[in-house]
Amino acid sequence: MKKPAVLLLEDGTLFPGFSFGYAGEAAGESCFNTSLSGYQEIITDPSYAGQIVAMTAPMIGNYGANNADTESVAPALRGFVAREYSQVYENWRAEESLDAFLSRHQIPGIEGVDTRKLTRHIRDHGAMRCIISSVDFDQNSLLAKVKASPQMSGLDLASGVTTRQPYVFSENKKYRVVAYDFGMKRNILNLLTAADCAVTVVPADTPAAEVLAQKPDGIFLSNGPGDPAAVTYAIENTKKLIAIGTPVFGICLGHQIIALALGAKTFKLKYGHRGGNQPVMDLTTQKVEITSQNHGFAVDPDSLAGLPVDITHLNLNDKTVEGLAHKTLPVFAVQYHPEASPGPHDAGYLFQRFVKYMEKG
Repeated sequence: MKKPAVLLLEDGTLFPGFSFGYAGEAAGESCFNTSLSGYQEIITDPSYAGQIVAMTAPMIGNYGANNADTESVAPALRGFVAREYSQVYENWRAEESLDAFLSRHQIPGIEGVDTRKLTRHIRDHGAMRCIISSVDFDQNSLLAKVKASPQMSGLDLASGVTTRQPYVFSENKKYRVVAYDFGMKRNILNLLTAADCAVTVVPADTPAAEVLAQKPDGIFLSNGPGDPAAVTYAIENTKKLIAIGTPVFGICLGHQIIALALGAKTFKLKYGHRGGNQPVMDLTTQKVEITSQNHGFAVDPDSLAGLPVDITHLNLNDKTVEGLAHKTLPVFAVQYHPEASPGPHDAGYLFQRFVKYMEKG
């Protein structure tokens, strides 16, 4: 028999449903993802730390879960929302149900929610804090817990999801790359390795001097959660790394950190970009690519005026900055996820662009 659960938004809007996954409660920032598949990769993306993710696809869980599709050691998101959870799963790669996967990682889920209504509400009113609970149904009590939870703005979440110790991911390749882990997805490391890069991963707060002591051919700044302006230690380290002239490539949070290090500003989007269908134009080629995205902050285009930076990519939905490159130094970054896990592979060429920077030295 299904156990009842509720989702309560910060503005008092209540969504009833049924519990699946871990039985309990969790508060976080509400957001939605428009991808039709890839729910396990989304759940294990560290960029969702501190958030409760609603899927707009109507049925979730029908192909189960497996270890191979995880993008991190464990999920960092706070909760998971679905219109319908499939009690039956069928796939030759499946090792367990999504329900069992969420339970094992103590992630509360709620199904039976009108996710179309929820998505429209977030689009109209903006992302806000919320709570999932299958143990407390008192609206006043739940609202007090929501308002006691932290706001996303001003929050450094990268320090909570980064690796604690440096480690070597791949060896015996042509290019030596040091990758800062701000909440990095596994497939980024896979694609760097496939691009002939020997990758050493370091914690988010690793001093620039320690990175440069390894004499890398290139430096990579990963994706990650939270407010980029709050990751002050990374911004300061990136300023020093850029000044040296070693090629630097950033994705998502790494893109924002590079922009901040160059003197730009960032701002919080109303409800963010999350899904595998965002159209982006590469202004250097005039080609449009469909991209996978997951971010709630963006670079302020007006703050780039007067800086030695070119805008290289533009979101065709809302004209936000999706990529930038330094005018004279080998530094470039994109806001979206070219590793596309899940999502389209249109932007995979960017890893080869990084290689070309390193070939030039």
